[in-house]
Amino acid sequence: MAAQSARLLVYFLMAAWLAVENEYIALASTTLSLRLIHRFSDEAAKALNFSPLETNGSAGVSSWRNESKDYYRVLLSNDFHRQKMKLGAHYQLLFPSQGSNTVSFGNDFGWLHYAWIDIGTPNVSFLVALDTGSDLLWVPCDCIQCAPLTGAYYSSLDIDLNEYNPSDSSSSKHLSCSHQLCESGPNCKSPKQQCPYNINYYTESTSSSGLLVEDMLNLASGSDNTSNTSVQAPVIIGCGMKQSGGYLDGVAPDGLLGLGLGEISVPSFLAKAGLVRNSFSMCFNEDGSGRIFFGDLGLATQQSTPFLPLNGTYKTYIVGVESCCIGNSCPKLTSFRALIDSGTSFTFLPDEVYEKIVKEFDRHVNATRSSFEGYPWKYCYKSSSQELPKVPSVTLMFPLNNSFVVHNPVFIINSNQGVDGFCLAIQPTGEDIGTIGRQDLGDSKTMSLTSPPDGTPSNPLPTMQQSTPGGRAVSPAVAGRAPAKPSAASTQLISSRFCLLRLLPELLLLLNIISAFKANTGIL
Repeated sequence: MAAQSARLLVYFLMAAWLAVENEYIALASTTLSLRLIHRFSDEAAKALNFSPLETNGSAGVSSWRNESKDYYRVLLSNDFHRQKMKLGAHYQLLFPSQGSNTVSFGNDFGWLHYAWIDIGTPNVSFLVALDTGSDLLWVPCDCIQCAPLTGAYYSSLDIDLNEYNPSDSSSSKHLSCSHQLCESGPNCKSPKQQCPYNINYYTESTSSSGLLVEDMLNLASGSDNTSNTSVQAPVIIGCGMKQSGGYLDGVAPDGLLGLGLGEISVPSFLAKAGLVRNSFSMCFNEDGSGRIFFGDLGLATQQSTPFLPLNGTYKTYIVGVESCCIGNSCPKLTSFRALIDSGTSFTFLPDEVYEKIVKEFDRHVNATRSSFEGYPWKYCYKSSSQELPKVPSVTLMFPLNNSFVVHNPVFIINSNQGVDGFCLAIQPTGEDIGTIGRQDLGDSKTMSLTSPPDGTPSNPLPTMQQSTPGGRAVSPAVAGRAPAKPSAASTQLISSRFCLLRLLPELLLLLNIISAFKANTGIL
């Protein structure tokens, strides 16, 4: 029989690591690994997305081992998926169906950036926070403990926010515990049980928990010169039944869109479906506006830096900073690794680097050291005039002489008479990995929101620029999922116009089945 004559199944797992440069993937620092696993092993079944829970008479023996029709169905499905990867993305760019615009409401919503997204059939709108530090898209759903959703509760809103109800969407499906993306699966009482989730975030006692569902995310594709095309993409959504901590205090009250590297994130789903290239971009302006695009590789002329692995794997957006400079002075031994996180509000540096940078900054500042009650920063200064005095810039140097300049890297403390003082908006962290947040604390403006934006504005590609910050004191806001072993700081700030271009490390599962069959079987 052919099954008895089969040899081994060889998997080539090639990790094509990131470098955002034109439209190719740099392989300068990649590794190639080769593993041999048996075609009928449980590991092979899992890789083929064939549930080992489906048994054939005896416990632990998967039915696909008999080369059933289901076995060939899975192989055929995998072939179709590989063809999509070879043929390239169907759309150049995708963005939320209500437009690519993002917005920050300042202190009212924790200084995070938000976007309107539509979920389900018929679609329901949600104002979700954008977070590169976590993976899951979750929204308030069948609430047991959620933030207030009435517009009157928030000074920036005069409409109510929505609560998701899976039973109201004809396209929603429960995600069972046997699904490969159900992390809680081993703890379920039954494989058919709906998959629960529980995510703890950096901020103490801040979490979201509930059940996972699959539903449609409504998107659009278009450009300045063409009409937009509606696109529905199936994604996994957290039915957030219970929130805690910051998520009950005005941060992400209507949900959070995780944009991380995990398989469960929206960018990963869009790329795996062949809808767009495995990348996305975000731009944030100092006035609180911004844009988000899925599939965007950015401008060919922009600077780039590769992401780095954490403990041997690419779990999140880690970059290598070769040195930090204050003005034109670059202290020695200021290199470190940093997490890029749009869901955090401050910049944290490893302790040794922090001490060198703040001392160099203090040496360049012509102002008197002071302290301001209620402000967390150590290096604060009293202003001798009603305007911000000249302060040195902070420059982060990356490989290949690329750099990112933060002008006026300070938090301005205002009074009725003008500028009362300022603080260097950088904090130390007890870990060896720093964090670069996205928040520019520009001059505070109250932004009125009456309804989701009508239509879709023009969609120029993002650019990389910096600008001058200012602002008032706020409580730090944090998204970003807490790692198994906390290594990054909680809340962070980089006071600049921040553009993040994210090209996911295309994880290409090249499945090559090498089998030796007897010549008389007639099967190749």
